[in-house]
Amino acid sequence: MNQNEIKQKVLEVLDHHKVGSLATVEQGNPHSRYMTFFHDGLTIYTPTSKDTHKAEEIENNPNVHILLGYDCEGFGDAYVEVAGTAKVNNSADLKEKLWDPKLERWFDGKDDPNLVILEIEPKQIKLMNAGEKTPAELEL
Repeated sequence: MNQNEIKQKVLEVLDHHKVGSLATVEQGNPHSRYMTFFHDGLTIYTPTSKDTHKAEEIENNPNVHILLGYDCEGFGDAYVEVAGTAKVNNSADLKEKLWDPKLERWFDGKDDPNLVILEIEPKQIKLMNAGEKTPAELEL
C-alpha cells in the first residue's frame, strides 16, 4: 500500500468514525476515555470542558494517543492509532465550525465559556487491520 492509499484510508476512517478513545498522561500513567472527534485533514479535534481532568493533564503533558475506527465486526475492522500532541484551543471560530447540537447535553451552546476544543497534531498515524498490508504507517 503506497502513502496515498494509506492517507486515503486514514481519512476515510476519520470521516466515518466520530467516537474513539483519547489517552492522556496522568501522573506518569495513561488515562483513557471515550470522546467525540472531528478532523480537518489530519488535525484532530475533540470538544471538552475547560475544567476537566484531561484539560489539566494536557497542560502538564501534551502527549496523547487516539484509537478511532473500530466497527465491532471483528478481524476486518480498519482503525487508526494516532500518537500526537494536544493543546487547548479556545477559538470562537473553531467552536463555531465544530459545534453540533448533540453537544447541548454538556454545553449551553457554542458560546458556553466552559467549552474548549482539544486540538491534536499527529506525530505518528498507523492504519491498522485494513488488509494484509497493515499495519501501515502514514509518513507525516
